[in-house]
Amino acid sequence: MWSHREILLSVDERVFEKFRKYSKIGGIIFILLGLIGIVFPSFITFSMVIFLAYLMLLAGLSSAWITWISNRSDWIGWFKSFIFIGVSLFMLFYPLEGVATLGLLFSIYFFMDAFGGFSLAFSANGKKHRWLWGLNALVSLILGVVVLIGFPFTTVWLIGFLIGMALLLDGIVLLFGASILTQEADNNR
Repeated sequence: MWSHREILLSVDERVFEKFRKYSKIGGIIFILLGLIGIVFPSFITFSMVIFLAYLMLLAGLSSAWITWISNRSDWIGWFKSFIFIGVSLFMLFYPLEGVATLGLLFSIYFFMDAFGGFSLAFSANGKKHRWLWGLNALVSLILGVVVLIGFPFTTVWLIGFLIGMALLLDGIVLLFGASILTQEADNNR
């Protein structure tokens, strides 16, 4: 089997340099965005709703265009386009309701993740990592309950906070990845 060093040596050094440079830049940007999300979670939440609304609007317009040029009598294609455009316009004109909808989707996700995590924890009898699945499930269950207890008011800050935490952790991982690649490149020289 290939070792880690063999894979590193087979890749062009310029690729490493570019990745190191851009992962450092990306890591710093992600960390800053994550901190903004943690400090100003409602700003990130509403930004996310607006971003998703414009993505859905683009998807609806694209779907309508494809239906127009491919099969104008396809009522399912027109219905799909109408749903995308309608939901996106609703989210743009009523962003607070869009936030509430995202909150419900997050709570459903957290409860499903908790169910899956507990199932894995209970099925991993005698395994050392069993507690990790249980801990993950417990955290997901708590997050799902937090969203539902204060619904819809907690969703305004909770979604932004969670996105901020995810961006912060992604930025840290990118910075560490860049430093590990730098160390590997120095070791190979």
